[in-house]
Amino acid sequence: MERYLSDEEAVTLGALLVVGFAIIIFFGGMLAPFLTALVFAFLLQGVVRWLERLGLPRLPAVCLVLLMFVGAMLFFALIIFPMVWDQFARLVQGLPAVLYRSQALLDELQARYPSIVTPDQVQHLINTASQEATQLGRRVVSLSLSSLAGVLSVIIYLVLVPILVFFMLKDRERLIGFFLSLLPKKRMLMTRVWCEMDTQIANFIRGKFIEIMIVGVVSFVTFWALGLPYAVLLGIVVGLSVLVPYIGAAAATLPVAASAGLHFGFDQQFLYVLLAYAIIQALDGNVLVTLLFSEVVNLHPVAIILAVLFFGGIWGFWGIFFAIPLATLIKSLMFAWPRGASALRKEGVIAVE
Repeated sequence: MERYLSDEEAVTLGALLVVGFAIIIFFGGMLAPFLTALVFAFLLQGVVRWLERLGLPRLPAVCLVLLMFVGAMLFFALIIFPMVWDQFARLVQGLPAVLYRSQALLDELQARYPSIVTPDQVQHLINTASQEATQLGRRVVSLSLSSLAGVLSVIIYLVLVPILVFFMLKDRERLIGFFLSLLPKKRMLMTRVWCEMDTQIANFIRGKFIEIMIVGVVSFVTFWALGLPYAVLLGIVVGLSVLVPYIGAAAATLPVAASAGLHFGFDQQFLYVLLAYAIIQALDGNVLVTLLFSEVVNLHPVAIILAVLFFGGIWGFWGIFFAIPLATLIKSLMFAWPRGASALRKEGVIAVE
């Protein structure tokens, strides 16, 4: 108690963190449009500042950035999403042919390696795949039956998110000032942590968005050039997989390998697809991440994986997305948290009188 809770500001900050975490855990679903707008506001704030440095006043800069943002949202909603849905629908419709091709490949593997792949294993895999395909078809039908609710949700996001982003960008200083007015006047620790996290979260969101776009586009172009079916769908899957460090890359390997194996068979073209995918992942992990997050992510890989598992289990998608900033926040608090004078004297930070 004396070491970590002897400072009034530390107790206040701890209470604020507990309240904030509780609000997101219990009301995260209702606040999803606000959280989405907050992410995009962090993403676009750098563009607004760049336009201001060029001499454009803040309000015209915000309006110009908002127009580009709305245009990008409409592009994804009206062009990219229908393409993805079309490829997904064709994938579901072609499941019987996929199952037939899978059985032929399994029979071929059983003939080549009879001691490893037995007929019982082949039959069990086919039965399991048939059951999963049937359940997937039912889910698609139920999703189409509830499409009205999905359309209304999309409309809400398309209307609310741009409005929230506009006011967050336009009145950023006023909103921050109102929030600060609710805090105690003594807030050196809060200011220190906030300044560090504000910069890191903004850089992380911008870097993660750029990484998703680059990896997704490069993956799509590569798969399309190699003749792999469902290239748009697979490109988006690979692009979104970077949201989950380490785990996402391993999880995205399965659909890529399955699509290549079912389409090309286990021949030379299949190896080309896997080699190209491995090169993309290697360049992303060793070059792109280093360039984008060299000043943001200063965490051990074990800490990152634990953060993804913990916060993803609590908050789902948003927990996975903000796992690294939240882990960075915890690390910053561990180093910045004030300690009692007696504890500091014991550590030699304060001279003993």
